[in-house]
Amino acid sequence: MNQRPGNQLFDAYFTARDMRDVFCDQGRVQAMLDFEAALARAEAQVGLIPPTAVAPIEAACRAEHYDFIALGEAIATAGNSAIPLVKALGKQIAKNDAEAECFVHLGATSQDVMDTGLVLQLRHALTLIESDLAQLGETLATQALRYVATPLAGRTWLQHATPVTLGMKIAGWLGAVTRSRQRLQELKPRLLVLQFGGASGTLAALGEQAMPIAEALAAELQLSLPEQPWHTQRDRLVEFAAVLGLIAGSLGKFGRDISLLMQTEAAEVFEPSAPGKGGSSTMPHKRNPVGAAVLIGAATRVPGLLSTLFSAMPQEHERSLGLWHAEWETLPEICCLVSGALQQALSLADGLEVDADRMAHNLDLTQGLVLAEAVSIVLAQRVGRDTAHHLLEQCCKRAVAEHRHLRAVLGDEPQVTAELSAAELDRLLDPAHYLGQAQTWVERAVAEHSALTA
Repeated sequence: MNQRPGNQLFDAYFTARDMRDVFCDQGRVQAMLDFEAALARAEAQVGLIPPTAVAPIEAACRAEHYDFIALGEAIATAGNSAIPLVKALGKQIAKNDAEAECFVHLGATSQDVMDTGLVLQLRHALTLIESDLAQLGETLATQALRYVATPLAGRTWLQHATPVTLGMKIAGWLGAVTRSRQRLQELKPRLLVLQFGGASGTLAALGEQAMPIAEALAAELQLSLPEQPWHTQRDRLVEFAAVLGLIAGSLGKFGRDISLLMQTEAAEVFEPSAPGKGGSSTMPHKRNPVGAAVLIGAATRVPGLLSTLFSAMPQEHERSLGLWHAEWETLPEICCLVSGALQQALSLADGLEVDADRMAHNLDLTQGLVLAEAVSIVLAQRVGRDTAHHLLEQCCKRAVAEHRHLRAVLGDEPQVTAELSAAELDRLLDPAHYLGQAQTWVERAVAEHSALTA
């Protein structure tokens, strides 16, 4: 078997091997041949072709019989992959049974072969993605519970805000994974359907046997039979791609957070370390977020690919010129990018290295200022909101100007100490006591995950 040379240097970094196998030349060709074999079985079931023709057709429907380089060169002239493949298939069958060759591809059109073959590939791809998402969700759920009470600085507009917990941050990643799993479940019935319409969607060539054949073919391939052929109605594929885009974006958010937490100035959470991972060609000290880079890279690339699919939706009449062609490499590439991001996300989530001491240190970088709200809220109930807000604002300015901890400044302020005891101030300025509903959010996110997994 001849394999066309490809650009494989970055495959291991950006694409999961199993997903690349789904969409490699052999995977594409085999999916189309699976359609042809199933069509022969279906047509034999309803009596359109002789049962004796099935075995020779099935025997020829094996991708290893075909020269992919020759097919690729023929596609350049034919305009799609099915035309030269069906010709090659006929020749392969005729070597052993000239009569059976007469019954191959009967009543089908090129797009039936290619679109249904694509759906078979997407079914496999969907299984891989769902499995990885479920595993990622389980790992994130475990990590969220592990760090449910570990405080770190919340950050808004890239500045320290009030405290959150690492568990709460992880629960945010988990929630996005759970929602994507739900979306994939919901779209399956719309995506995993047969494409079979013949020349222009009417199946006229099959006469009264058209619907029995279509039903048998769908059953053979374990696909649903849609209400009508969808040659130029591409919403099914674009819906799937859009959900993959959401997955890529959510994983990109995960990667972005990790990369920011890994920054030297933060140094709170790290990707798992490994020999040779994240190094620099010149700086021996570097520990780069190489896994996060894949997540961010996929989140950056997928939207552009997705826009191609949306742009290709207004397809002409019953068969499109150029817009259909624009899909052929686009959707597989989206699947491959998401698969690579998922593989990296699984590694990151499983091996997170957490420095809780550094988190505590960073929380105190502002010397208590991030907890000014906590004091203001309590004080407002005793002296009024405006008075409390103004008083805390002045104390915060004084703390910054004098390079003192807010606790010390508040302890020197008579208007504060008249209302709040030393013990109350100590408690209010302890990040562990100002985490709000962080634990509840974690528990709810884990429960949502568990309900979907059960």
